[in-house]
Amino acid sequence: MACLTSAIEPLRAANEIAGQECFRWQVISEDGRPVTSSAGVVFQPDCKLAEAEEPDILLLSSSPQGVFLDERTGNGRLRHLARHGVTLGAVSGGAFPLARAGLLDDHRVSVHWCYKAAFTAEFPDLETADEVMVLDRRRYTISGATALFDFALKLIEQQLGDAIMTEVACWFQHPVVRTEDVRQKVPAFKTGGTAADLPRAVARAVEIFAASLDDPLPIREVATRAGLSPRQLERSFKAATGQSPAIYYRTLRMNAARQLVIYSHDPISEIAHAVGYASASTLAQHYRESFGMTPLEERRQVNQFRVQDNRPIPSV
Repeated sequence: MACLTSAIEPLRAANEIAGQECFRWQVISEDGRPVTSSAGVVFQPDCKLAEAEEPDILLLSSSPQGVFLDERTGNGRLRHLARHGVTLGAVSGGAFPLARAGLLDDHRVSVHWCYKAAFTAEFPDLETADEVMVLDRRRYTISGATALFDFALKLIEQQLGDAIMTEVACWFQHPVVRTEDVRQKVPAFKTGGTAADLPRAVARAVEIFAASLDDPLPIREVATRAGLSPRQLERSFKAATGQSPAIYYRTLRMNAARQLVIYSHDPISEIAHAVGYASASTLAQHYRESFGMTPLEERRQVNQFRVQDNRPIPSV
């Protein structure tokens, strides 16, 4: 719901400020039927996908599990639009169905940080990016709702100029307009801040951790790469995060494992190897310590939830 309104409201405000209809939009569903958002709010589409006019830009918004009821027809329609010059894009979890349709091949993809491990596992040949948005030729991928608001402001600036774009941003008290080169904010887990707020050496260690989840490095080697001694890294981490570097490293691996448990169908043994564990039993022990249940228990719970309510977990 946040993604949909973040696309429409800035354009609506721009039309009002400009005193003319500079932007038009449609809400489209696969079959034209109402769609219930993850917040439980129902949206009435203007039309079904097969009958939609060829727009300048078509953005997909869905959960990572999003698929067409009729994949052949739905994906075929997207490919038809692409062949006819329509720019295709995706917001948040919508990158998954767009990639499944083969329409992100040979393009850089902005993936929301909370889906990145699952996306990389499903599409290992696609190049992912940490920027809030990636506008790569005629494929636009946007990490989340506020990034989509920034994208709408970019369209307004291109069409109507900087003055109206700024006025729209001020209408919504959107003080910082982010551009394509801005990286996503990622939480510094259990600290109440973001990774960008960490001291430089600690932030560098976190980058090294994140790049080596599948083959964990000894803390001594991470410290060397970050330009610190192991003791300095330990002190710096505890001062900045309240945790040891080893515990923080495990937290990153557990979060990546949880993405794979929730958003993939990979066996638990494969997930264990993907986050650097030799056995599923050790993963299960650490997973329970982190989340209060084993990977299999969480997967059963999530699958039951999907069947009952058809809602994404988590919603972003």
